[in-house]
Amino acid sequence: MLKQLQKIKALVAAKKSGNLGDFAILKSDLLGAKVAPETAAKLQPLAGYHPPIDLEQLSQYPPGTFGREYANYMQANHLQPLNVSPELEDVARRNVFALRYVVTHDIFHILLGFDTSYAGEIGVLAFAAEQNYSKSLKISVKIAKWLYPLLAPQQTKLIFANLKKGEKIGKRAGFMLNYRFEEHWQEPLEKLKNSLGLV
Repeated sequence: MLKQLQKIKALVAAKKSGNLGDFAILKSDLLGAKVAPETAAKLQPLAGYHPPIDLEQLSQYPPGTFGREYANYMQANHLQPLNVSPELEDVARRNVFALRYVVTHDIFHILLGFDTSYAGEIGVLAFAAEQNYSKSLKISVKIAKWLYPLLAPQQTKLIFANLKKGEKIGKRAGFMLNYRFEEHWQEPLEKLKNSLGLV
């Protein structure tokens, strides 16, 4: 119980500090997202891997590169990369799934071509669920399938279209959560998508 209270205090402190990366990984750690054993094994080589993402630096890359397109997307949507503080290194090492899922979420938006609307979010969620990262994601898709059309009725048609599209891409593509995207910022976005089987 004491450990859970400490986690809650850390979560509240991260939210107040405005560090969304810390908040996201602490929230995932607190909720205890269960990862599929085969996923955990594939992610083990990435324990402790979370290089900081600098949008200003990425925005200097040539147009059409993965890094530049990611920076443009983040800035256009007023989003910040979910960087994790060195102080949370133990959580990052212990919960590699939470770390990679948090860090790659917006990257998946770029690679899959989904925006930040409810329709876009369900596309990314369906992709991740189809990749079999975690049972909780499959449950989240089932909930979102009914909740999102209620929250955004004008997007209903697109929500179900993106749901199918995300599932289809998730089946076709290789396992992507263990890919070191941060080492490919200078690569042309279309080339990267091709190499990952996303086109």
